[in-house]
Amino acid sequence: MAATSLVPALAADSYTIGISNTVQGNGWREEMICAMKAQALASGNVESLNIAHRNTDAAGQLEDIRNLIAAGVDAIVVNPANPEGINPAIKEATDAGIVVVAVDQAVTEPSAYVISNNQEQYAYLGAKWLFEQVGGEGDIIYMRGAAGASADTDRDTGFKKALAEYPDINIAQEVFTGWQQDQGKQQILDFIASGIPFDGIWTSGIDNVIVDALVESEVDLVPVVGADNAGFVGQLNDVEGLVGAAVTNPGSIGGAGVTLALRILGGETPSEQTVLVDPELWENATDAGKAQLAAAADPSLDPEWPVSISIPDWTTYTKEQIIACDGPGE
Repeated sequence: MAATSLVPALAADSYTIGISNTVQGNGWREEMICAMKAQALASGNVESLNIAHRNTDAAGQLEDIRNLIAAGVDAIVVNPANPEGINPAIKEATDAGIVVVAVDQAVTEPSAYVISNNQEQYAYLGAKWLFEQVGGEGDIIYMRGAAGASADTDRDTGFKKALAEYPDINIAQEVFTGWQQDQGKQQILDFIASGIPFDGIWTSGIDNVIVDALVESEVDLVPVVGADNAGFVGQLNDVEGLVGAAVTNPGSIGGAGVTLALRILGGETPSEQTVLVDPELWENATDAGKAQLAAAADPSLDPEWPVSISIPDWTTYTKEQIIACDGPGE
């Protein structure tokens, strides 16, 4: 199929969509941006994207959103730095008639819509599996995301919910990785060097480099929980002696956010202000789990990209389109 045939003609109703994201250099966020671009292109309803994609905090994101408002976009799809920090700009946008959709993480401004992976359930499923895998007792390394981010807060709630069910589990160390690969790897290397024993590792999606650190340090492998990132899924299939579980957390939620914004612009308002996508857990401790992981593996993807590159009923782009990472007009 020629590449040009993948590009739909613009519909009569075509829009400009603004995008605001505050983390660069993270594979999950890069897939999220590519999903936004691909869905905007595949929809045929987006004339152009105005993308603010940089490493910044809530103050910087407030500035970015206000710039998008000034640019006259029809909708803004935002991955918020924290739940409250950008509320003033969101209210300014919705007061101006701009649709605002938060993806991946919630905001508390009631005029915004939210579509997110169920972060509390993400953590609960993985933590419960891990605690059971170590026999209900032992020392766990708890590797969180970014302090203050609502996804991290929700995951902490889910993790603590599972922890309450297993009173003999001890948290040997709790760290914030910032969802940065290099930082997470150095943290686990430092802990290994300390000589303090541990029985399992829960990660907030910084996973394949944690396995790399264990292998490179030539220590005994312990059960590891991560996300459905291509590199980690491959390791769960291929690394001898590694027992672990991947909990789905598709970066393609960004494409779903574009779809939701377009539906609202078209007069299709959801019945609930928040839409949650429930995760699945794939583990390699059972034959059924191994079969799931084998089916999910996709070595053609960037190791940091989730293998769940689409979401049924929410994304319509092809694999070629999300990998190309081109939006309308590119």
